Amino acid sequence: MDELKRLREKIDRIDEEILRLLNERAKLAREIGDIKKRNNLEIHVPERERAIFEKILSLNREKFGEEFPSEALVHIYREIISACLSLEKPLRIAYLGPKATFTHQAALEYFGFSAQYVPCATIRDVFVEVESERTDYGVVPVENTIEGVVNYTLDMFLESELKISGEVVIPINLHLLSSSESLSDIRRVYSHKMALGQCRSWLEKNLPDAQLIETESTAKACEIALEEEGSGAVASEVASYTYHLNIVASNIQESSDNFTRFLIVSKREMKPTGKGKTSLIFAVRDEPGALYRALEAFYEEGVNLTKIESRPSRRRAWDYVFFVDLEGHREDERVRRVLKKLGERTQMVKILGSYPRALLSE
Repeated sequence: MDELKRLREKIDRIDEEILRLLNERAKLAREIGDIKKRNNLEIHVPERERAIFEKILSLNREKFGEEFPSEALVHIYREIISACLSLEKPLRIAYLGPKATFTHQAALEYFGFSAQYVPCATIRDVFVEVESERTDYGVVPVENTIEGVVNYTLDMFLESELKISGEVVIPINLHLLSSSESLSDIRRVYSHKMALGQCRSWLEKNLPDAQLIETESTAKACEIALEEEGSGAVASEVASYTYHLNIVASNIQESSDNFTRFLIVSKREMKPTGKGKTSLIFAVRDEPGALYRALEAFYEEGVNLTKIESRPSRRRAWDYVFFVDLEGHREDERVRRVLKKLGERTQMVKILGSYPRALLSE
């Protein structure tokens, strides 16, 4: 017991030192904010944040042997940075709401709890909030590993001049929530169509007689389940806390490899960070081999494509554009050469943004 007491006292001293250093960091952040305001500089510098994360993860791995888990370290430093930034200027973030949706969770993962969040009813509304500068950034879903792309997000880039300035990937763990504690009480299950689709096998096996009803969001499903007797909602663990619902069954999604990728949109052009991606749209001429010649440019320059998706151009029937994600920043020499060739071989090229890859995605 004496040994236990000694170790706990040591932890108490460490906690006090951590707290002292956090307050010192906050003081320095406030001073930096004052300098930025006097010199009319950007308050939020995402590239600097990324450099901090990379340095911290590298130190943890190489100097301390990752005794402390890297994923947890990212969450801790996200909140430290978020809190310090709020002393300079709180960020306003638009996201596809309402609260407790996965997009809200993704926004919190990327910007931390000290930012100010503005829920929006539609993806278009998120873009409008950022375009009008009522918010600094927007967060929208773009693809899920099971359900595929979110077409509405891709289509918005055809008309918007906003840039992609970041991405975040989160695991989608779905639970059956209800005001009841018993599975046998549930006669109706509500959720967004994508969430229902990702849990259909479990629902058919365990609730074969229950009615499955689509809602506009998982959060709306929770609101209904809270008020309606005999109802359940498929949603996140965060939603269970937010709406005070019981978790009747955990992790009912069909795949353990269920992730959703979200994009951060803003008016900013991001500088190279060394671990970049570039997203763009291009359209080819209506002639034989046009798409082949466009894609050949990536092969010739050794630039890896991580995604390609076609969408109707909305200019005329059967006319398509192609959305592409590639490795590298637009200022990288190889990417520069690809973009030049692509411009010569296509009707149109629109760069949506160069931005850092999601943390811990390597």
